[in-house]
Amino acid sequence: MEADMSTAKQKAQELHRAAGHALKARRVRFDFSGTPLHWLPEDPFSSYMINGIHLLLPAGELWFCRVYNQALPLVSDDALRAEVEGFIRQEAIHSRAHSGAQEYLRGHGLSVEEYVARVDWLFGTFLGDAPLAVPALRHSSLSRHWLVLRVGIIAAIEHFTGVLGQWAMDNTTWEARGDAAMADLFKWHLAEEVEHRTVAFDLFDHLCRTQLGFYVSRQALMALVFPLFIYFISEGARSLARQDPDPRVRRIGRLWIPRLLWQLQRTGRRTGNVPTFSFLVVATLRWVHPGFHPFFEGDTEQALAYLARSPAAQAAV
Repeated sequence: MEADMSTAKQKAQELHRAAGHALKARRVRFDFSGTPLHWLPEDPFSSYMINGIHLLLPAGELWFCRVYNQALPLVSDDALRAEVEGFIRQEAIHSRAHSGAQEYLRGHGLSVEEYVARVDWLFGTFLGDAPLAVPALRHSSLSRHWLVLRVGIIAAIEHFTGVLGQWAMDNTTWEARGDAAMADLFKWHLAEEVEHRTVAFDLFDHLCRTQLGFYVSRQALMALVFPLFIYFISEGARSLARQDPDPRVRRIGRLWIPRLLWQLQRTGRRTGNVPTFSFLVVATLRWVHPGFHPFFEGDTEQALAYLARSPAAQAAV
């Protein structure tokens, strides 16, 4: 197994670094003054599933930045360090962009504070510098282990952002049917997720002491991250849908998560506006393979092609 992992890693890194692509932050701005609440017309379900992400990402991506700034002194590979620094700069702007989108939700009369407070506690306290929010565990003997574990959690999360990024690059319905500003925010963000999809995985690998330990720990962390990812995405959508002016739409906010995931599967197949639940499951199963590497999960050139025509990214140049 270690031989398979080493071969896949070497091939992926050779291909990635041969491209010679440096990560850069694009200081984008978005105007949502004309963006409707259901920015995908006649599809409130997809609109809320996607809009719920605005509630999760600002705190989460700032947490990524804090953890990676702590990990930087442990990085002995110059090329990887440069990629981690580029990742940090991109994620900080992602956080700011989605914070602005929270104002768009408030402007439509939706309250986001209760859900955002839970997310802030998760990333700021439970996953903060005191392990599991227990001050007694904040000890020098545990600090490196806790840091590497959090780097691993980020790697598992970034697997989903990477595969969703490639899904968005292949998607045509957002631009064809949706609000232009909101479609551009998500496609710009997800294009950058494709662009930096290898960084989190490579950093976690770099900080693990053995390849076997890396493989076992990343599987254990994915077993934790996958259900939490599904829960927080689902709850974000439900918390917004419960406040919709239309009582028929408010039913989305009362769906149990299994029923919500069934609706995600059905809506994704019917409209193409959201990825299906089976898409997420299959992507997670690929992570299990010993030879897995995120380089093979996306197309950097396709992502850069979108960034070259993104209105917000081009205005930021």
